[in-house]
Amino acid sequence: MAYRFVHAADIHLDSPLKSLALRDPALAELIGTATRQAFVAVVDLCLDERVDALMLGGDLYDGEQTSMKTARFLAEQLRRLDEAGIRAFVIRGNHDALSKITRELVLPDSVKLFGGWAEAVAVDGVAGGLDIRVHGLSFAQPHAPDSFLPRYKAPVEGAVNIGLMHTSLESHGAHARYAPCSTAELQASGFSYWALGHIHSRHAPPPGSPRAATVVMPGIPQGRDINEAGPKSVTLVTVRDDRTLLVEARVTSVAQFERVPVDLGGVEDWRAVLDRITRALGAARDGAVSPHLVARLEIAGATPFAWQIRRDPDRVRAEAAFVAGGLPGTWIESVEVAVSSPDAAPAAGDAVAELAELVGTAVLGSEAFRIGMGPVLEELTRKLPRECRDAVLGTDAAAGEAALARLFAEGAEDVMARLRDPADAGPA
Repeated sequence: MAYRFVHAADIHLDSPLKSLALRDPALAELIGTATRQAFVAVVDLCLDERVDALMLGGDLYDGEQTSMKTARFLAEQLRRLDEAGIRAFVIRGNHDALSKITRELVLPDSVKLFGGWAEAVAVDGVAGGLDIRVHGLSFAQPHAPDSFLPRYKAPVEGAVNIGLMHTSLESHGAHARYAPCSTAELQASGFSYWALGHIHSRHAPPPGSPRAATVVMPGIPQGRDINEAGPKSVTLVTVRDDRTLLVEARVTSVAQFERVPVDLGGVEDWRAVLDRITRALGAARDGAVSPHLVARLEIAGATPFAWQIRRDPDRVRAEAAFVAGGLPGTWIESVEVAVSSPDAAPAAGDAVAELAELVGTAVLGSEAFRIGMGPVLEELTRKLPRECRDAVLGTDAAAGEAALARLFAEGAEDVMARLRDPADAGPA
């Protein structure tokens, strides 16, 4: 094994909590320190695997950071690598360009921090005499509407050329355009490996796929809210003596956000509700590979017990918290209740059921109601925090209208549930 390195990006150290549902102080503490714990896990991986280098593809920080505590933490971790003889190659991403502490931080001599101009660094002392060149270019400003690729130095012929780049690629998903370029352009560049950053989900070619260059986006090493769900990882790369590459994902997330569906279809009492929640959470915990599971329960299904569930959401949350407390490293981030009553004609004399049918057809289904949602949607868009806007209302007007209609329908069902007589609740 001639040369080995860990490729990570988008650390977002000390990123503020995004979720409005993290009201549990212990859970808030876990998520609030998770980015640091994940970066410690990255450094531990470098030390355990005895790699030659750590490649960081930008966004070590989370915007306009001013705390030197964050800077000192980063320097301490990089010093651990330095003491073990492991180099670090770092580029600044768009968030790092906003950070006031980026330029004040004093790093060990073994850290190469690329500037706002392209450089190619020769790596000395590689086993077998393999020629390794690391190319990098940092964001000097927080915005970069044009591709960085033409600014990189040409690959050195006969060498293994590794490029560090912070890019949105083909404006992937919901991410804004930052130094955009195409995967095809990177594959045709003559480089052996592109160590990318910026997109928070993992993208890597499947093992054994033919390619001129290996292009990897490792994703964020620690999710920060439910929109960054699933296990998160970094990439361990081995450059073999014959210049072929072995690319492996290694999980680093301390806390793993997951949406956990709970089907309450047909349940008739609270005991059955608890049983369904227990089974769903247990399966999610068994499937999670991170030390902690942070679950958002999505409770749905058609059940005659729907109105009892809707009129007492606090009991549902309490039952979920009770179940989570009996599972190792399991937390409830929030509970979404969307159960419904089975489709049936209202019984004679059932005034609440008749009212619910009237609201659903004559009110919520009317054109006047749809038109009236417009000002409400505009007001919500203005008042919701930016980081929550897309998650709640979607990314366009149609998605916003659909989300708002769903919220109104669920609210109407909650109101109907509270209009019923508690004496009709049946067995607990």
